[in-house]
Amino acid sequence: MKVSTLLTIFTALVSYSSALPIEKRETEYNSSLPLVKIYGTGGTIASRGSSASQTSGYSLGLTVEDLIESVPTLQDVANLEYLQVSNVGSGSINDTILLDLAHNIQADLDEGKVGGAVVTHGTDSLEETSFFLELTVKTESPVVIVGAMRPATATSADGPMNLYQAVSVAGSELSEGRGSLVVFNDRIGSGFYSTKSSANSLDTFKSLEQGYLGFFFNNDIEYYYPPARPNGYHYFNVTESTELPMVDIIYAHQSMDPALIYAAAESGVKGIVTAGMGAGSITAPARDALNDVYEKYGVITVQSRRMQEGKVPERTNNFIGSGYLNPQKARIMLQLCLNEGLNLNQTKDVFSAVYGG
Repeated sequence: MKVSTLLTIFTALVSYSSALPIEKRETEYNSSLPLVKIYGTGGTIASRGSSASQTSGYSLGLTVEDLIESVPTLQDVANLEYLQVSNVGSGSINDTILLDLAHNIQADLDEGKVGGAVVTHGTDSLEETSFFLELTVKTESPVVIVGAMRPATATSADGPMNLYQAVSVAGSELSEGRGSLVVFNDRIGSGFYSTKSSANSLDTFKSLEQGYLGFFFNNDIEYYYPPARPNGYHYFNVTESTELPMVDIIYAHQSMDPALIYAAAESGVKGIVTAGMGAGSITAPARDALNDVYEKYGVITVQSRRMQEGKVPERTNNFIGSGYLNPQKARIMLQLCLNEGLNLNQTKDVFSAVYGG
């Protein structure tokens, strides 16, 4: 058999096996420690480069089991179980994976044995998953999302310490009642508001206006505030959902052509989020087109902003302001509103809690 044929078969087997869930495993149980379950989805934290200096162009190559075994001190902070939900770059996370993740976390936490959840994730869409889990997992237990900006093979890889701190947060009673949490680079942020601010730097996850919730000093957890949910929190029950309505994001700019708006509506989307200029502004032709697709197709529009921070206030007529939510988070919120069958005014009410509507 040719070498090329063998490589093709091997590649197919690897691809097939990576798509299968890896069954959970318990570490040797320590009754004095909490039980934390880690859900692997892939991303840079589970990637390898060809050299210790490579920090871009690397490939996925590690399972969640590999990540756990690479940080032996995890056994000092928690008993561990794991589940490999997917093993993809976070640009490939889709609604099917999100729902599978939410279903698994909800079921495990409801069972009562698991005290906290950690999701290992690529950074590119981590903020979308953290926001989705904030709104769809009903629990007071910590749900922590973590990733890395450097692959596991890099000198000074950030993944191992991020994972250690994420498990520490998930196993701490201090973390209860705070919603989903993003743990990255010694900082603890709200999954509701944290966003990726840099494509490259380690210190990338921020929420500039809302601030961080806590910090690690010598790996001790120090929260700045007592437990609270963010204003605008709304629980959506997706336990019976197997798919979500399609919602597209359209970027606003000078001379914006409404053709993309009509193309989206005609393709079957149920909602559109605009990444608007300034506090959400769009061109007059685009505004007319959005009104038109609402009247013709029932497509609901949420107006957000291109800016990293700021508020898009309440809108009138057929538009909804995203409040403090950026386009990618507004898209998730709109999907979940549509999934519940909410109409335009009911959806406005949900967004009004984040000072939009």
